[in-house]
Amino acid sequence: MRIVSLAGGIGGARFLRGLLTTAPDSEITVIGNTGDDISLYGLRVCPDLDTVMYTLGGGIDEEQGWGRRQESHVVKEELAAYGVEPQWFGLGDRDFATHIVRTQMLDAGYPLSAVTEALCARWQPGVRLIPMSDDRTETHVVVSDERGRRAIHFQEWWVRLRASVPAEQIILVGADEASPAPGVLEAIAAADAVILPPSNPVVSIGTILQIKGIREALEGKTVVGVSPIVGGAPVRGMADACLAAIGVETTAQAVLELYGSPLVDGWLVAEEDAGVALDGVDVEARPLIMHDVESAAAIARAALDLAARLASRNTEPPPPYEESPTPSAREARETREAREAREAREAREEGAR
Repeated sequence: MRIVSLAGGIGGARFLRGLLTTAPDSEITVIGNTGDDISLYGLRVCPDLDTVMYTLGGGIDEEQGWGRRQESHVVKEELAAYGVEPQWFGLGDRDFATHIVRTQMLDAGYPLSAVTEALCARWQPGVRLIPMSDDRTETHVVVSDERGRRAIHFQEWWVRLRASVPAEQIILVGADEASPAPGVLEAIAAADAVILPPSNPVVSIGTILQIKGIREALEGKTVVGVSPIVGGAPVRGMADACLAAIGVETTAQAVLELYGSPLVDGWLVAEEDAGVALDGVDVEARPLIMHDVESAAAIARAALDLAARLASRNTEPPPPYEESPTPSAREARETREAREAREAREAREEGAR
């Protein structure tokens, strides 16, 4: 089975680990969000791509869900001693190596998709991880504070401010010029099912959908989404602050409507949200909290099962083959006699001329 999944950071990565567990023989392509990408200390950092890579490759810090396990922060401490800013973004020593390799390759002219493939060669995540675009995009947030109305990088709003300042607008800078990375549209076209994991619907899944051609390609496929909202609250993180910025309520119903039909064909919600409904979308209620790999795998299996049912329903069988009726002996004789009569008539007419 060929599966495509769009994914952000922690929630998407943990879901993907469950997907790999429940569908180990499937060909899985992950289209990763790069709107969170940021340049720090002269290095290009891709938080969501790295979180997926580390999680599936066994190198993630399980407790916090991002960064490397057994990490140290000597370089960060030394940078702080020199007064180098910013000091609010926690890059670890092991993590620095990833960003150094990435930046060297980018500076040498390699596209981000090729760089990501090279990094994954070490980690062997078990999926094909592709950035949504090789073109540079960054999510910026418009806020008003003591310095006035201004735009800041999403990471500053998310990490330094903890989304404590209301976002007036969330903008993907560079989206108008960005194209899907090589392999993105091809993977979607070949997919038997597309899964939207419980990643942030605004700055993860929503960001990927802003790259021209991706949403349109998905609308022709069987797409099942997993709600990132359970009982009116985000499963993880501060998705409610992002939803508020675009005027969307923090409910499973509102997020489904944000994605909409015909993009989404199936929608998994938590059992307490069983009343969610939208024309053209099959909604099923399941336990949606990912306590561990087993619970994540159960959610992934429910999504794949729903996708399979939807695909079989939408595949119309060909019309039954009907053989041409075999003429009876009488019909054959009458046909022969009619042909002979026609030939005789034509011969007489020819002789008369």
